Amino acid sequence: MAAGSCLLLLLLPWLVTASHSPPGCKIRITSKGLDLVKQEGLRFVEQELQNMTISDLHGKEGQFHYNISQVKVTDLQLASSDLNFQPQQHLVFNIDNASISLRFRRQLLYWFFYDIGSINASAEGVHIHTVLRLAKDEAGRPKISNITCNASIARMHAGFSGTLRKVYEFLSTFIVTGMRYLLSQQICPSLEHASLVLLNSLLDTVPVRNYVDEHIGIDYSLLRDPSISTDTLDLDFKGMFFSRVREDQELENHAVEPVIKETERMVYVAFSEYFFDSAMLAYFQAGVLNIELEGEKVPKDLEVLLRATFFGTIFMLSPSVDAPLRLVLQVSAPPRCTIKPSGTSVSVSAFLNISLVPPDRLPVQLSSMAMETKLSAKVFLQGKALRVQLDLRRFRIYSKQSALESLALFSLQAPLKTLLQLTIMPIINERTKKGVQIPLPEGMDFTREVVTNHAGFLTVGADLHFSKGLREVIEKYRPVPTAAAYPSSQPAEPSLDPGAL
Repeated sequence: MAAGSCLLLLLLPWLVTASHSPPGCKIRITSKGLDLVKQEGLRFVEQELQNMTISDLHGKEGQFHYNISQVKVTDLQLASSDLNFQPQQHLVFNIDNASISLRFRRQLLYWFFYDIGSINASAEGVHIHTVLRLAKDEAGRPKISNITCNASIARMHAGFSGTLRKVYEFLSTFIVTGMRYLLSQQICPSLEHASLVLLNSLLDTVPVRNYVDEHIGIDYSLLRDPSISTDTLDLDFKGMFFSRVREDQELENHAVEPVIKETERMVYVAFSEYFFDSAMLAYFQAGVLNIELEGEKVPKDLEVLLRATFFGTIFMLSPSVDAPLRLVLQVSAPPRCTIKPSGTSVSVSAFLNISLVPPDRLPVQLSSMAMETKLSAKVFLQGKALRVQLDLRRFRIYSKQSALESLALFSLQAPLKTLLQLTIMPIINERTKKGVQIPLPEGMDFTREVVTNHAGFLTVGADLHFSKGLREVIEKYRPVPTAAAYPSSQPAEPSLDPGAL
């Protein structure tokens, strides 16, 4: 038993590390970003409360029979509201001292007097306290997993019109009390439906596992539940690219975990070296990091230089001196990304085979040389797409056969570097031009982006912008309503059949 306990203690640090996989992509929303979300969310809440369905009310008190129907919210004033972070996984939404104006149809019977008309009512001092719990769903998306809600109304007033207005004013207590109960009971179910169904349909637009192009895809599934402090909301995404020919492959993350300390902007997105390394590995596995140039596709100046360099070899191959040249450039290992405070770079190892391809004969290899290049990478965010612009900085070639041949190839360094800049780099940058979408819901974009490099990761600080309103996106993805879309309060059993009125 003692030995087993010691073994467990030795394994505990490893188990804790294994259970906390570092994210390749991390998003932090600050309190400033939450303020913007509150403004857009408040408009959405107003619309939901204005459109809430309130049940009919009917009953009797002694000889007084009443039936209230066709209840509509005519006006809504949300005087004070707050949306705050609550550790560890909650958002708290409060509305204080709000007012709700109603209009409904009345049918009243008192002894032998029968009256029908409309009633204007107002609820004052409305207080709504809502707590939303955020979690990771099975697909790896952030979701509102639970909601607790309390609603209360301090005062309710009703105004009557018609010939029997004076008679019924003293009986309005029954109606006002009933309407106050019905309204307070319907507020929370409306907000529950708005959160658990409608807002979650908006969160369904967060990309989790999508294809980037015909070669690779990206996995943005959450690694764990969202983490909330008093000032921030953190989301840890896997941030791993995969080759579409090997979609089930998992790449273990040994990179530095991004640490976001800033809070000045509305949102911060951090990317570790793992994020970029997995993208280059995916392209490497897809077999697209190579290029072949033959005949007229080889730049003329480079062809002349190559023929001069390998003149002796070509001459010995006579009569194939005029055979076309073939250049095959292929990356030999997955490129690696290095992020430092001074900048971001990509190291690439490749080999270049130079051959003659005589007609109707097997190709004749002239040289096989190794290449080592270093590319500088400019990372930037545009809208909601992360893009990378690469530029060739350092370039070196050497022979894999002998040092003497490496010396002979020295004159090829400059023209081959030019070849890469003119032919290869545009192809690579064309692939990265489209970029990859950041995991935010549809309708939200970034503005005023600033990229900052750190040791092992980089961060993009930005402000948020709603390019589409919550209502617009929700209506686009609104779930098909069912018979019981959300719970509603049921009034007490009537004392009188409304058909008798």
